[in-house]
Amino acid sequence: MIQNKKILIGITGSIAAYKIPFLVRLLVRAGAEVKIIMTAASLNFVAPLTLSTLSKNDVLTGLSDNNTWANHVMLGRWADLFLIAPLSCNTLAKMANGLCDNLLTAVYLSCACPVIVVPAMDEDMWHHPSIKRNIELIETYGNQVIPVDSGDLASGLKGEGRMAEPEAIIALLDTLFTTEKPLKGKNVLVSAGPTYEAIDPVRFIGNHSSGKMGLSIAKDLVNKGANVTVVLGPSVEKLSNEFTVVKVNSAEEMYNACVSLFPQMDIAIMSAAVADYTPESMSPQKIKKSEDIFTIALKRTKDILQQLGAIKKEGQLLVGFALETNNEREFALKKLSDKNADIIILNSLNDAGAGFGTITNKVTIFDKRGNEYQFDTKLKTAVASDIVNTIINYKP
Repeated sequence: MIQNKKILIGITGSIAAYKIPFLVRLLVRAGAEVKIIMTAASLNFVAPLTLSTLSKNDVLTGLSDNNTWANHVMLGRWADLFLIAPLSCNTLAKMANGLCDNLLTAVYLSCACPVIVVPAMDEDMWHHPSIKRNIELIETYGNQVIPVDSGDLASGLKGEGRMAEPEAIIALLDTLFTTEKPLKGKNVLVSAGPTYEAIDPVRFIGNHSSGKMGLSIAKDLVNKGANVTVVLGPSVEKLSNEFTVVKVNSAEEMYNACVSLFPQMDIAIMSAAVADYTPESMSPQKIKKSEDIFTIALKRTKDILQQLGAIKKEGQLLVGFALETNNEREFALKKLSDKNADIIILNSLNDAGAGFGTITNKVTIFDKRGNEYQFDTKLKTAVASDIVNTIINYKP
C-alpha cells in the first residue's frame, strides 16, 4: 500500500514532466508523503510552485539554496522510494557512469532506498545503442526501469519513448509496497502473442497481436508472488527475466507446449491470439506469383483452451479470452461453457482503445458462477492488474 510511504520524486529535463503534477496528486491522494527534486533543465517544463502546492513540501532544485544545504544523504535515507520521472537520456547517462553535478544525481548516488526510473524520450533516441547500454547498466546496479509506452511523441512522430502514464506508475508502486503476495507458491501458465502459420518458407498467415496484454498479465502475476511460465508466439515486446519464456511460432507448437505444461500448473491464462486455421500443407519452396487467383486449402488448428478444459483437474483454474466483433456477450458466455473454463475475459473490437497493438484495453470478465465484471478502458498494465485481482478473488 502506498499509504504512509515516503516517495522522493526526481524530475529531469523532458517534456513528459507535464505529467508529474497529476502523478503527485495521485500519490498524495493515496496517502503518500511526497518530496520533489528538480534539475535545472526540468524547470523549463513544469513550475516548482505547482509541485510544492500539490505535494505540500518545498521543491528542491540545488545542492544549496539561500545559504541552506540540501542534505542529499538524508534525503536518500528519508525516502522509502526514489522515483525518477521522467528520466531524460542526459540524466540516464549520468546515472550509468556515476556523474554527480546536481542535487538529483547526488541523492541517487547516496540513497539507501530502492530506485525506480521512468524513461521518456523520442523513439530514435530510445533505440540508440548507447541508451540501451545505459538502461542495462543501471539495471545491473539494482534500479528498476518502468518500460516506455508507444504513442504520440513531442516530435510529432508516433512510436516508442512515451513516459508511462501516472495511473500505471501508481499501480506498480501499489504492488511494490504490498507485502502480501496472494499468489506466492502458485504456478501459473500464460499464453501470449500471435501464431504464424507457414504457407511457404517466406510467407505465413498471422494476426496483429503484439503479446503486450499477456506479458502485462505475466508481470502482474510475478508482482503478486506467482511462478510464471509464458508460452509466447512471435513478438517484439521486451521480455522480463522474472518469468520463464517458452518461444513458439505456430498454433501446433503452442498447443503442444501448453498441453505439456498445464498438468504442473495451478492456473492457466490463455491470452494468446491463436490462429483458427492453418494451411493443409506448407510448400517447401517459395510460391511464385503466376496465377491471377490463388487458393490455399486450410484446416482447423487444435483448440488449446478446449483441450485444457478437458484435462483440467480439481483445483486447477482455467482462464480464456474471447475477442469478438458482434454478439460479444453471447459468444463469450458460450465459450465459457463449451471450453469448461472458469473465467472468460471478453474483448470487443467495437470498443475504442481495445484490441491488438494498442497500449490500452477494455474488458468484461465472466465466471462460471454467473458473475460479470465490467471495467473501463485502461492502460494494459492496469487491465492486467484488474484481471489478476479478479482471478485471485474468484471462489471456485
